[in-house]
Amino acid sequence: MHYISISLYRKMIDQALSEGLSKEMLRANSFPVDGLGDIQAVPAEQFFGLHEYLDDTLGPGFAARVGQAMKIDDYGVLGLSWRTCSWAGEIFDRSERYFRLLSDTYLFKVERGPERSQIYLYREPLRRGIGLSNEATFSAAVVVLRAMTETGISPVSVSFQHGPPMVLDSHRAAFKCPVLFNQPYNILTYRTEDLETRTAKADASINAFLMERVAEETDGLELHAHKIVADVEYLIQDALPSGIPSISDLGKHMGMSARTLTRRLSEHGFTFRDLVQKNQQRIATELLRQSDSSVAEVAFQTGFSEQSAFNRAFKRWTGVSPLEYRKSGSL
Repeated sequence: MHYISISLYRKMIDQALSEGLSKEMLRANSFPVDGLGDIQAVPAEQFFGLHEYLDDTLGPGFAARVGQAMKIDDYGVLGLSWRTCSWAGEIFDRSERYFRLLSDTYLFKVERGPERSQIYLYREPLRRGIGLSNEATFSAAVVVLRAMTETGISPVSVSFQHGPPMVLDSHRAAFKCPVLFNQPYNILTYRTEDLETRTAKADASINAFLMERVAEETDGLELHAHKIVADVEYLIQDALPSGIPSISDLGKHMGMSARTLTRRLSEHGFTFRDLVQKNQQRIATELLRQSDSSVAEVAFQTGFSEQSAFNRAFKRWTGVSPLEYRKSGSL
């Protein structure tokens, strides 16, 4: 049985409710709206059926509108990895390899040219709901690329295999380019230089970590306790020069809630606070022993905004002040 991620199904429900459709209408037509957090995916046929029902009920262009409502976070850990791509078009390379985290009904292929690049979506519209889902997919891709680059880049053209709706207002608003129907393939075309735009939040270290997470989830692997701790410590170390990170922020980077991350650490005898302090102490002692950085600089590198607070914390950890530690050459 083919599947679609519950996050994509939930987004359609939320958009329908925002456009005035009642939960009672959805339930009356056998579309569940409650308890969605308890399941990971829905049958693809049910998903496509919902597309058809909402297009009939809320009017042409609903698929394009729901695509415009998508946020990067709606794509889970795959979406998180998109945020740290180096260049915009890199998301399609990842979608080719990892989109089965969201569904096994998609197949992407990217063909790059010197001036134009084409993103193929190989999913034939064997029923109307599939064609509508293809519209939502391309519409969402446009939103994601704009969010990643923090620019208004738009495609050059969009082509769909299925026939056109009676009204194209939502499609024109979403794509801002010619939208073609009854074409041989589903293709989203961009200027190559636009897809090579540097992303706004490119981060090589966080990106490498997230790609490992994506690969693990794709292969159906669970993170072991020691791996989680190592990843948390890595992210803490990376964040400390900008201040002490929150567990919520780290949880977002790892594709899980703060509550889940707290529980996973607690199950194996760790707390987030302890890991922060452990890494602050380790980094501070290493810098005091092995560098000529001032105490103020060491305080900054370990997440303290004031040297006095760092001095108190360091003495609590080691029993001596930072200067005394450095003079003694303590190990």
